[in-house]
Amino acid sequence: MKVSSHLWPGVPLALGSAALFGALAPLCKLLLDRFEPQMLAGALYLGAGIGLGLIALARRVAGAPAAEAPLRRGDAPWLAAIVLFGGVLGPLALMLGLNATDAANAALLLNLEGLATMAIAWLVFRENVDRRLLLGAAAILLGAVALSWQGRGVSLDTGAVLVAVACLCWGVDNNLTRKLSSADPATLAMIKGFFAGGVNLAAALLLGARLPGAADLAAAAVLGFVCVGASLVLFIRALRHLGTARTGAYFSLAPFIGAATALAAFNEAPSLQLLVAGGLMGVGVWLHLSERHEHVHEHAPLEHEHSHVHDAHHQHAHEHGGDGEPHSHWHSHASLVHSHPHYPDLHHRHRH
Repeated sequence: MKVSSHLWPGVPLALGSAALFGALAPLCKLLLDRFEPQMLAGALYLGAGIGLGLIALARRVAGAPAAEAPLRRGDAPWLAAIVLFGGVLGPLALMLGLNATDAANAALLLNLEGLATMAIAWLVFRENVDRRLLLGAAAILLGAVALSWQGRGVSLDTGAVLVAVACLCWGVDNNLTRKLSSADPATLAMIKGFFAGGVNLAAALLLGARLPGAADLAAAAVLGFVCVGASLVLFIRALRHLGTARTGAYFSLAPFIGAATALAAFNEAPSLQLLVAGGLMGVGVWLHLSERHEHVHEHAPLEHEHSHVHDAHHQHAHEHGGDGEPHSHWHSHASLVHSHPHYPDLHHRHRH
């Protein structure tokens, strides 16, 4: 029987996702003088989709064994909703909002994504929450607000409403994605990349933007594959282990990571604003890392498929001896009553 910390691998996956996505904004500054912003967004997400698609093709050609569960016909409605909210409505509302409000207003309002993600997880999907978790999430979000503060409040114009709608769409998307987090995260990220990239690229061309040179497009695609595609894969895998609320809270660190990356890349001096934001976020992360949710709980009989190793929740036999770990196949869980530290992962989505 394999035993590991309840922090592993969910927390490192969520932090890795935030780190990659946070590095995207400062690195994009190197390309913005050659791209119209919406065109760049399209190139980044299409690069993510194409890169992940090429990896999937290479694995198939090489005959690599499947370590992840495939998407199934019953997943189609969830997948369609994920693509609609996360790949079409969210990016479209953001781009329309950015055209109707100023950058400082949009930067402050974009913090609503983390709030929407956590609120939907707690209020709609009933993920367990306690005072410590709420305080940690509040500290992280306050740090993000402090980082994007420009000395004035939010201006509630039409653009601001559209940015808020975009954040709500992504909050819905994040929570719906958890429903499919047992399936192959690379496939999910690839599909979202293609749709989000296609929407932004088509909108940019319709609005009169011109395609940059092939070298610039290739650079944007590679950046998108690393900072968007890989980040999405890590985010979906983190959802599998942590649930949506905790993954969303850790991902809210991305703006701070981006600001820290900018300091290193452009030799900028740290500001008081950055230090305050870092302190608040540090407190929030500590509160989350030190959380210990443990009680006697019952696992009802369950049948499903996902990538797994033979840990305390996977003590089943294989007809053909198995094919290495991790592996994926349809398997059954018998009823089990025990106690240990846990998060709302694939096997702990019980009521409290």
